[in-house]
Amino acid sequence: MKIIVTGGAGFIGSNLILYLYENYPEVEILNIDKLTYASDPSYLKPIKDSKRYHFKRLDIVDRRAVQDIIQNFRPDGIIHLAAESHVDNSIKGPEPFIHSNVVGTFNLLDECRLLWQDKNFVGVAQRFLHISTDEVYGTLGETGYFSETTPYAPNSPYSASKAGSDFLVRSYHHTFGMNTVITNCSNNYGPHQHEEKLIPTVIRKALAGEPIPVYGKGENVRDWLFVEDHCRALATVFYEGSAGEQYNIGGDNEWKNIELVNLICEILNEEKGEGPDGDYKNLISFVTDRPGHDFRYAVDASKIKNELNWQPTKNFEEKLRETVLWFVNKFENK
Repeated sequence: MKIIVTGGAGFIGSNLILYLYENYPEVEILNIDKLTYASDPSYLKPIKDSKRYHFKRLDIVDRRAVQDIIQNFRPDGIIHLAAESHVDNSIKGPEPFIHSNVVGTFNLLDECRLLWQDKNFVGVAQRFLHISTDEVYGTLGETGYFSETTPYAPNSPYSASKAGSDFLVRSYHHTFGMNTVITNCSNNYGPHQHEEKLIPTVIRKALAGEPIPVYGKGENVRDWLFVEDHCRALATVFYEGSAGEQYNIGGDNEWKNIELVNLICEILNEEKGEGPDGDYKNLISFVTDRPGHDFRYAVDASKIKNELNWQPTKNFEEKLRETVLWFVNKFENK
C-alpha cells in the first residue's frame, strides 16, 4: 500500500510515520511537508535512506504541485495532518490558516478524487483520513463532553479553518462517494512537539530561569493525549474505520493548565534539582488571557473505543516525565 502523509515532518506527523514504518511493513510512505518553522525532518533520520520512505518538500496550497505528486506517486491512501495549528498565531494573522487548512485540504481532496475515480487507476484502499481537532466544537462548561454529533461552534480563526476543512472532507464523501474519514483529537503531548506549545514552553522557560507564562488564572481545562496513543488511533481508523464516519480521539485525562504546569515543575525539581529559590514553581507568571480563550475541551471517545477497540494508555505521569526528559535533553544540547 502506498500512503501519503501530509505534514509528516511536524510533531504528530513524524511520530505517525515512524509508527507506521515500524508496525506496517507492507506500507510505502511519501511524506510531503512545506517545512515551516514547526517542522523538523531530523526526526525521520532513522528511516531517510529506506526504500519504503520518501520525502518531498511541497506546499499543499500549490495546486499544480499537489496534482503532480498525486499523479506521479498514485497513492492508495492519504493521511492528512498538514495544517497551521497555533491559536495565538491565528489571532495575530489568520490568512495563512485559511490558505493552508481550507485551500490546501481542498487541493488534496480534489486531486485524490480525480485520481481514484479514473477508471485506469489500480489501487488498494483509496482512503482519505483527515486529522482535525476538538476545538471545532467550541467550548465546554465544567461538565459535559464533545461527541461526534456535537454541533460545530469554532471560536478562533484556527478552529474555524479546521471546521471548514472538516466540512469539505464530509462533502466529498456525500457528494462524490469518496472514502473519507475524519478524526478530532484532544491536546497532544510527547516528543517532537514544537517549542511554542504549552508543555515545551514551560520546560524551556523553566530551564532558562525565565518567567513561565500562564494565561489568566490557569483555570482552563484540556484533555491530554499522548502522541503515540494518537498514532495508534490514526492507524486503527485508517485501516478499520467506516467510510464517511467521524471519530473523536481523547485521553480521558483532563487537567487545569495551572495544575499541569505545577506538575511539570515538580518533575523538573526532581530531575534537575530544585529550581530558583528552591522550586521551579516560583517562575510561574500569570499573563493577560488570550482573546476568545475556550474554557474547557473534553471529548467523548466511546465511539472509537467501542467500534474499533482502541484505548488510550493510563500512565499519564509516567509519559509526561518521559516527555519532560526528552525536552530537557533537547534544550540542553542545542
